[in-house]
Amino acid sequence: MSRKLLETDGPDWVQQGVITEAQRAQLLALYPIDAAAIGLLPLLGSLLVGLSALSVVAANWQGLPELVRLGLLLGSLVAAYAGGEYFRRRGNGSLGMGLIALGLILFGASIVLTSQLYQLIGYDLTGLLAWAVAGMGLTWLYRSSLLFLLTAVISGIVQGYNTGQLGAFSYLTAIGTAIGLGYYWWRRPDALLGGVLAGGLLWQAGLLINHLHVKITWFFIPAMLVYALGDWQDDRPAGRALQGPPLAAAFLFTLGLALFGESDFYANQLRAPLVPYLVALAAVLAASLVGKQRRGRLGSATDWLLLLPGFYFTGGLPLAIATLVVLYAYSGSVLVRAHQEQNPDRVTLGTVLFVLTTAVAYFKLTWGFLDKSLFFLLGGLLLLGLSWWLRRRAAHTLAAAASSAPQP
Repeated sequence: MSRKLLETDGPDWVQQGVITEAQRAQLLALYPIDAAAIGLLPLLGSLLVGLSALSVVAANWQGLPELVRLGLLLGSLVAAYAGGEYFRRRGNGSLGMGLIALGLILFGASIVLTSQLYQLIGYDLTGLLAWAVAGMGLTWLYRSSLLFLLTAVISGIVQGYNTGQLGAFSYLTAIGTAIGLGYYWWRRPDALLGGVLAGGLLWQAGLLINHLHVKITWFFIPAMLVYALGDWQDDRPAGRALQGPPLAAAFLFTLGLALFGESDFYANQLRAPLVPYLVALAAVLAASLVGKQRRGRLGSATDWLLLLPGFYFTGGLPLAIATLVVLYAYSGSVLVRAHQEQNPDRVTLGTVLFVLTTAVAYFKLTWGFLDKSLFFLLGGLLLLGLSWWLRRRAAHTLAAAASSAPQP
């Protein structure tokens, strides 16, 4: 429930006798007017003023004496952090945290500009690593979701620069992100932060795989470790959010295998050494299943269908068809669980996955046998009919959920 809902629908509830006017007033008192939008205006104003000052300084940066440059960098940092702490202590938390986040950004800019001044940035990652560490420290100090999100982005930038420009992978950055931000999320589970954390860790895992020049299927070992961590989290929405990016990556990977699996050359690019890969995958699967069993979520073990290593079989149409069967089994399991849980969001997700799988299957199995006009006509009719049937099933689920909900 929200204040907006009480303000718009509350009078109707009073007229219908659901609640009294006094009860409505009491509920409104529980949801005070959000001052975030009010606090956002001075934050945006300060950012614009800061950007204006930075643009003036940047235009004349090369002509400024060295001590003046260092003074400007240090002064901007002190002003941002001092201003943030000032507003925080006076109850304006949104503006205060915004200024502290601005200070963190200025800290990174100061590292880059100082390193360029002394010609260090092209050779040493220590300064940028200190930027990520500072972000993690501030996140823990202020318990701030904004700083968590900003630090996740900073860690990704640092790792991207390290692999792209310096040709090396910073294991300290990756481990620091996994432990520093991961433990923060574990202690304070949140759906948005979980999705961002998983996305950041998958980004670093992808950079590692690219740096090591190994088969891309090794990416799914760390990716599914992130997924398994979600199985051990008590907060189900937060855990599911953490599992979202790994599952999306696995589904897209399997979809690509269905589209291009006929080419044995493509499948060969995916085949990591059989025994080490299967042992590593089995170890992660065991950790995931134990977590599911302890949290009573064994029904979601069907998510692992997407990780079936079918690419070890010889490429060709049978491999593409087998992969499509896996996609159908997974999307069907999502729909079944969604109907059992009477979860409208997951009904929608399962419907989209099922329709997408059907579109790929139709394209793979009929493109070479039908005239193009007939191909598109039949395909359109098939998808429209399938969409109608799935929407009808979803409507029945929502109606059943509404009828089983307790009445006020």
